[in-house]
Amino acid sequence: MTIADLRRQNLILFEAISGSRAYGTNLPHSDTDLKGVFVLPEGQFFGLDYVPQVANETNDEVFYELRRFVELLLKNNPTVLELLGTPPDCVVYQHPLFGQFQAVDFLSRLCRQSFAEYAVAQIRKAKGLNKKINHPEPPARKSVLDFCYVTAGAGAQPVATWLARHGWEAAQCGLANVPHLTDLYALFVDDTPARAYGYRGLVRDPETSQDVLLSAVPKGEEPVAYLSFNRNGYSTYCRVFREYWEWVDKRNAERYQNTVQHGKNYDAKNMLHVFRLLQMAEEIARTGQLHVRRPNRDFLLQIRRGEFEYQYLVAEAETLVERVEAAFATSALPEGPDKAAAEQLLRQVRQQFYATFS
Repeated sequence: MTIADLRRQNLILFEAISGSRAYGTNLPHSDTDLKGVFVLPEGQFFGLDYVPQVANETNDEVFYELRRFVELLLKNNPTVLELLGTPPDCVVYQHPLFGQFQAVDFLSRLCRQSFAEYAVAQIRKAKGLNKKINHPEPPARKSVLDFCYVTAGAGAQPVATWLARHGWEAAQCGLANVPHLTDLYALFVDDTPARAYGYRGLVRDPETSQDVLLSAVPKGEEPVAYLSFNRNGYSTYCRVFREYWEWVDKRNAERYQNTVQHGKNYDAKNMLHVFRLLQMAEEIARTGQLHVRRPNRDFLLQIRRGEFEYQYLVAEAETLVERVEAAFATSALPEGPDKAAAEQLLRQVRQQFYATFS
């Protein structure tokens, strides 16, 4: 089933322009997103092929089947709640039956989680992006040996520095476990002309090895030093390195250029939505009403243009999070929507639609 099928079969209950044009934060080049609600044909609904939603290839046009729509309303999902607060100039089509759905009947304390906690996750995402931009990972991956240190007096030195100072090579070294001490190894050096002890070196392959390499050590040999492998540090580095280059590979090139272009090193569009969601959440908690069209368009567009410093926005957002928490702590909203009433409304609208549809 496609959106064209919904239109052709007159299955649409509601269709609206959503996103930035509904919020009032659109720019001349902004995309036009469409969201809506439809009802499956009666035969298909009672059959085995239930379709919860229909979208186009780019996912900027999404229509929810009536049951799925109500399920998401009961979770106070921001995307579907916003449909019930669509500004009149963004409504493309509304079936008379759809007017029975009112935002005030679904708003609840669940909005603290669905709006505010999502915004908090976006703040964490913004922090991660800022870190990636300001602390890029070099293309050359570090090896295990970069996380190995050798005891030197009362301190320690990177193993490469220690070897260079003594004129030794990693290949003539051997390691043995030190009982009861995790990631600490006795380090032996074969100084014989023919390297008769046959030590295996410190790692199997400096570029690919994930661990140090142990050797068989002749009985009676004394270690020249002890080597510590910072295994946790190496593991963390590998994760950060992998995540960084996966991000580089998958990031939206155009959006990334917009991010670095304003020179503040944060995703301005992402940060705009952080403030929009938090402000909406506070309004919901304090007034019990949903306002999709934002009254502070200029401020939000300043964020979008990168006119604020990153640290300032993060601090302001975290202050706003505290206000949201305080607002919900004293809010008169119910803990959750009335499920029984919502189910009754769902049945009623579906039955009325099928009655008129036939």
